[in-house]
Amino acid sequence: MPTCLLGIDIGTGGIKVAVINNHGEVLSHVYKELPLICEKPGWAEHNSSQYWPTVCDLIKSSLAETNLAPGDIKGIASSSALPSFVIVDHKHRPLQNTFILLDRRASQEVDEIRTQIGEELIFNLTANRLDDHPILVNLLWTKKNRPSILDGAYKVLTPDGYITLRLTGMATGHHSAGPFFGVAYDLRQGQFDEKILTSIGIPHELLPDIFPCEAIVGEVTRQAADDCGLQPGTPVIAGQVDCNASWIGAGAIEEGDIQSNLGSVGNFGIVHQNWDFIFSDVGRLMINFPYTINSRKTLITVPTTLTGGQCVRFIRDNILNFGEIEGLNKRVPSYDDLNLLAEEIPLGCNGLIVLPYLMGERTPIWNNQARGLIFGLSLNHSLGHLVRAMMEGVAFAMYDSFRLIQSAGLKINFPIVMNEGGVISKLWRSIITDVFNVPTVLVKRRTGAPYGDAILAGVATGVIPDFNVTKQWVELIDPIEPNSENHHRYLDIFSLYKQVYEHVKDDYNSLTKLREKYSD
Repeated sequence: MPTCLLGIDIGTGGIKVAVINNHGEVLSHVYKELPLICEKPGWAEHNSSQYWPTVCDLIKSSLAETNLAPGDIKGIASSSALPSFVIVDHKHRPLQNTFILLDRRASQEVDEIRTQIGEELIFNLTANRLDDHPILVNLLWTKKNRPSILDGAYKVLTPDGYITLRLTGMATGHHSAGPFFGVAYDLRQGQFDEKILTSIGIPHELLPDIFPCEAIVGEVTRQAADDCGLQPGTPVIAGQVDCNASWIGAGAIEEGDIQSNLGSVGNFGIVHQNWDFIFSDVGRLMINFPYTINSRKTLITVPTTLTGGQCVRFIRDNILNFGEIEGLNKRVPSYDDLNLLAEEIPLGCNGLIVLPYLMGERTPIWNNQARGLIFGLSLNHSLGHLVRAMMEGVAFAMYDSFRLIQSAGLKINFPIVMNEGGVISKLWRSIITDVFNVPTVLVKRRTGAPYGDAILAGVATGVIPDFNVTKQWVELIDPIEPNSENHHRYLDIFSLYKQVYEHVKDDYNSLTKLREKYSD
């Protein structure tokens, strides 16, 4: 009988499911894109009701594709892109759309919490700054604007926690998700602070119990088995945030290991156990949370630009989507088409600079009012210029954090391992390599987060001896060394990039007020 493991990832762009065997071989990898719902400026949602049926369909497809019996799956783990949350009733039905990590609607709630509790108290508790992205802040927006939702609520869960609930009937969370609830999450203790929850008016019983990422929290129920084709009694693991999952799957298991994704967001993560760093002046500008391996002790610091690969998806879906215009029957260019156009453009894009803040920005500037800006646009610029300028802008946004971390002396093991999303583009990897001025390599296997989830399930159930095997299983290809001349040219452009932002950052607040004044 085969010994196999199942991983499920709920990402910003879609849902992925992977099946692997106990030797790390991928037997199935399936994906379905999710529509992004943006009803108002700054809002970003998924239809929560699509999660469970989509997961069930993908699991069934995986089993059919591999000719596996339900009993061949020996463990299941899930991940999701955070912060995002699902509110469910007592029958485990979603009560509203999922607010995903791109959502920026809760700025007023941030101001209220800042006045009521104070930023320093929250930072000293959570090791993360007060911002509108934590789940509890957005939950306060729901409480204020849709009180009837909370009246009927049973639990507030991450998307992966929701899948675990549907699989097991157990409402659980995990340590790597705790800081994404924010505000009241005590990172040192690994639990919610009762006094702060009471102060902000969120009942503790609405929140899940928090477990180590590696813990087995339940088993597949008969109902879930009927829904998705699994075997009742299959162990289900607590889970992890999606970036942890993808990086574990590509061998990031030692202190100093660094990997990068260009999914909907652009980020990189550095594994460490330096608790002093996360409470330092530089650490407070970053996003810090537990890593999956030994999740009560090990940390990961993850600088993040909010719209990474999403910038190129925006060009594809919004600027070039002729299919929505009646009478036009033009093919929407693929990512490969856009990449080919960008490859023809020289470094610096003939004087075109993009601030890639399409939904505000996180590290290190933390400006939720910021928006995208195209600077220097001229009649000599083409679509290829715009695509490459987006790529360079995302690289600059990530470098803005990287240079601070590097100067702070946090241990980093080079090369940077490029993992998921837009890093498949050699051009984009080359841009990042030259901007950062450090070597990079690419993960050959393109299964990403669900592969790491399956590994987590294997380690938790004992099917896989430990996480060290991922170093043996990963294959790294296409090494790129930085070009020092290109790096110095990029530094000149980066200096202007920062200067442009400084010139317009106050205008973003004026723009927000104007938008709100004339919004319908």
